[in-house]
Amino acid sequence: MKLSTKSRYAVMAMCDLASSAQGRPISLAEIALRQDISLSYLEQLFARLRRAGLVSSVRGPGGGYLPGKSLGDMRIAEIVQAVDIDTPRGSCTPGAPHCCSGKGATCQTHDLWEQLGKQMLWFLNRVTVEDVLAGRVPGATTTKDPKAQAAAD
Repeated sequence: MKLSTKSRYAVMAMCDLASSAQGRPISLAEIALRQDISLSYLEQLFARLRRAGLVSSVRGPGGGYLPGKSLGDMRIAEIVQAVDIDTPRGSCTPGAPHCCSGKGATCQTHDLWEQLGKQMLWFLNRVTVEDVLAGRVPGATTTKDPKAQAAAD
């Protein structure tokens, strides 16, 4: 099971923006260069992120984007949901030819994939952009946060 490329790139770009902004707008060209993401693709993603209130734009010379809310309040799930119409879920979709019956019935593994998708969303709702930047991702085996590392040792 994977997140879509849109979701992964949006999270990467938001973390880049958050770590680089420090009160000044960051251009998408800067993010595109650092993250090796197409500028036109970032423009599409940031239009959705702006509509969701996760970024604000500054026009004119020296313009760009700023985080739209506190990094400690910005959940990874919000970023994913802003750019992906389909939230993370298993590969089983009622009526889809690759898994569930096209006759309205669900396959035997439908509940498994449905619950896995819910667990992913639950996990992404627990993690903020601030957590990612500080290396405090729940369950991670490495951390950038010295206090958390000392507590784990």
